[in-house]
Parts: sequence; C-alpha cells; structure tokens
Amino acid sequence: MVKKELTETEIAECIPDLWQPLTPEQRALLVKNFTIQRYKKNEIIYCEGETPMHLMCLLSGKVKIFKEGVGGRSQIIRVIKDQEYFAYRAYFAEENFVTAAAAFEPCTICLIPMPIIMQLLRENNELAIFFIRQLSIDLGVSDERTVSLTQKHIRGRLAESLLFLKETYGVEEDQSTLSIYLSREDLANLSNMTTSNAIRTLSNFATEKLITIDGRKIKIIEEDKLKKISKIG
Repeated sequence: MVKKELTETEIAECIPDLWQPLTPEQRALLVKNFTIQRYKKNEIIYCEGETPMHLMCLLSGKVKIFKEGVGGRSQIIRVIKDQEYFAYRAYFAEENFVTAAAAFEPCTICLIPMPIIMQLLRENNELAIFFIRQLSIDLGVSDERTVSLTQKHIRGRLAESLLFLKETYGVEEDQSTLSIYLSREDLANLSNMTTSNAIRTLSNFATEKLITIDGRKIKIIEEDKLKKISKIG
C-alpha cells in the first residue's frame, strides 16, 4: 500500500460525498489515515473469505465484484464505477467477504481503515445516513439483478448487460461504443450464461444490426430495440 501525501482539497475531490458532511477535526483524522493503492489489470483486490479492513473508493479504472460458482465458473455480481464506495458491507455485518473483487483494467483506489469509518459514523449522523442510503441503493440494484438473471431468457439478460455497461461506464466520443472492453467470458459472467451462449447471442445481435463488434469493442446501434429485448426478457 502506498501512502500518498495529498492536500485536503485533493482528498475532497476524491471522496466528495464522504468528505462533505465531516467537521474540520474529522477531516483531519481522515487525512491522516487516507491511503492510495494502484492495481494492475486483472489483479485481485480482495478475496472471498478474507476479513474486511478498509472502505474502498474507486478513483479511476474499472472493478468487478464477483463470486466463484459451481465448477469454477464465476458470476459477476456488480461492477464499480468512479467515486463509488465498496468493500465495507461485510465489515458492518461482522463477517468475512462473501465475494471477491478484481480490476477490469489498471485501477487507482483509496482506502480508509474501517475502524476510522466507524469512529466517524458514531460522531456524525449525516455520514451514517449517507451509508444507509448507499447500502439501500446497492440492495435495490441487487434485488433487480437477481430477478433479471433468474427469470429473463438469454437474449434479455445479454441486452440488459449491454445497457447496464453503457449506463455505468458510458460511451466513447462516437456516443455509441461502450467505454469498457470486456472479454466474452466476463460478459458471460455478468449475464449469467456460458461463454459460448454469450458469443452466439452477441453474433445474433450483430446480424440483426442491433450492435457492431470489433474485437472487444461493442457499439450499440439500436438502443431502443435492446431495451425492448431486455424488458420482455
């Protein structure tokens, strides 16, 4: 872990939602315990079964939260976007991680020890409400994903995943190409299907001119039609 000396202004820009409700004394405590860690592409950030130690906030890059399933097949639970907090739920629940996290691409993450976060929560009701809100949002997203991945057919699941990636990470300058380049395996793991099914369904979408494919680049051509496929499942 690399300790990086940042000004209060720089730290505030990294974690604005968490920083804003703090008092000057609380901000000073956070500054003393603020660290930066960089991860390489595909590097594991934490493993299932490990004891949570830090609140993490993604500053740059892309992160996947996943769980190993039967036969070694992974299921991507969710993906993390810039300035999103993660890795803290298990600490609040007083349990070890039930998922793992890895970098989709090179990442920069800030880490704050959870005992420091707990101290701040006890002192600051507004901060406590912030985390209640974050956990509630995450639970709602998780509930929706559970229904989608268990009830929708393959086409619906893949269409939803493409739209989900666009909403989470955005598009390139052409306003159509997803700004994240996933392997077919990762796209399959996100959509709860086999890699072969993901490849075949992507090919079908391309044949139907809903998308175009260039290696790992996926360009959405008919977003409204993908939304319809996702909705009807």
